[in-house]
Amino acid sequence: MVSYALSRIGRAAITLLLIVTAAFVILRLTGDPAIIILGPDAPPAAYEAFRRNWGLDEPILVQYLAYFGAVAEGDLGRSMRDGRDAIEVVGERIPLTLALTLPALAFNLALGLGAGVAAALNRNSWIDRAIMAVSVMGFTVPSFVMGLTLSLIFAVKLRWLPAGGAESWEHAILPVVTMGLIGAAIIARFTRSAMLEVLGQPYIRTASAKGVPWRRVILGHALPNAAIPTLTIIGFMVGSLVAGAVVVESIFSWPGVGRLLVSAVANRDLAVVQTILLLIGFTMVLANLAVDLAYGWIDPRLRAGRAAPAK
Repeated sequence: MVSYALSRIGRAAITLLLIVTAAFVILRLTGDPAIIILGPDAPPAAYEAFRRNWGLDEPILVQYLAYFGAVAEGDLGRSMRDGRDAIEVVGERIPLTLALTLPALAFNLALGLGAGVAAALNRNSWIDRAIMAVSVMGFTVPSFVMGLTLSLIFAVKLRWLPAGGAESWEHAILPVVTMGLIGAAIIARFTRSAMLEVLGQPYIRTASAKGVPWRRVILGHALPNAAIPTLTIIGFMVGSLVAGAVVVESIFSWPGVGRLLVSAVANRDLAVVQTILLLIGFTMVLANLAVDLAYGWIDPRLRAGRAAPAK
């Protein structure tokens, strides 16, 4: 189990290194922060002083090595807008983003797993067809369309909920439901497929033939074995919630990390953008690492290296 965990941790570290490198290079190819921040009418001397002050006058390799060394020491740089540490600027927005992503995760897990199991147990019935039709609609509709539609219905037409802002818990309902419905639709389809595959296995038929109660067959045999492939998509959903918050927070004017990313990109605030991308990348890597380790805990064959999880 130790070697299995170490190999997954090593892969996660390499992924984070690639994320750091990609974020650094791509941001420096998208435009000159000096022109964006100082404006097009500033004198050339002001541009030169700005670049010199922020180290942008150095060759990109020198900038990268300095940035990588600073990140290794825990220094993620300072905001070019107000001079504060980037981690401080991003950190004050994290609680607001968690206020959306954590309820959205609980919502899509409860709804998605329940709907997927119900569809599998009622295969080819109207229940199955209805759940799959709704789930196909859910994961094919873009998040901004889903968000705008919910806002139009419940905020504009019915006036039950506020259309944007973060003044009360009611303001979080529409963004949470928007993220939760999309995630639940994806999880429902994967759960249904995994359950149908498990329900067709010989050991399920054997347990039923021996008179084991059907509830016990489902809870004790089918669900634990169906959990292995389903964990993959759940891990992906956990990691993608922060990234998905970018669109949803912008639609509902929610002042979280996602909305900060949009404004930081527009303002070429490099340190803030890099910090947010690292946060998103770290979240996704950590979620997938947790899934890999959970595979080894659920299926002992993986710890022995005799099988590999389906991805």
